[in-house]
Amino acid sequence: MRKSVVMVAFFSTMSLLLSGCMSDLSGDSYSRDEARRVQTVRMGTIDSLRPVKIEGSKTPIGAGAGAVVGGVAGSAIGGGRGSIITAVIGAVAGGLAGSAAEEGLTKTQGVEITVREDDGSMRAYVQAVQENEIFRVGERVRIMTVDGTSRVAH
Repeated sequence: MRKSVVMVAFFSTMSLLLSGCMSDLSGDSYSRDEARRVQTVRMGTIDSLRPVKIEGSKTPIGAGAGAVVGGVAGSAIGGGRGSIITAVIGAVAGGLAGSAAEEGLTKTQGVEITVREDDGSMRAYVQAVQENEIFRVGERVRIMTVDGTSRVAH
């Protein structure tokens, strides 16, 4: 009974914490710092498209949350010195599991968009796939750049 309560607490905590860690790497997402800043706009034609995976975030939050929950769960097992040992083992295992869970939950599907720009240069841009946005080879697109961050849009 106690193990199931601890497991529910672990997965609830992890999902709440990790949902706050996800960053949006799509073409229509801007950070607070990028808003209201002048952007350079270039035009081009899509030369090729390739699906890619964008790795998940690796912040200390996932490992930290996992370690806390794992330590608490481990301390509930055994008594005396056994409780301390299982708490340490639980914290280490929970930290590893939390880190892996964060990376897995924040991994996203992306697209590499190779664009032949109007000045003749060829550049590739990677951004997250959006549900209602479909790029096609030969399509004219805009490339917006602000502070080294570029986005491709219709």
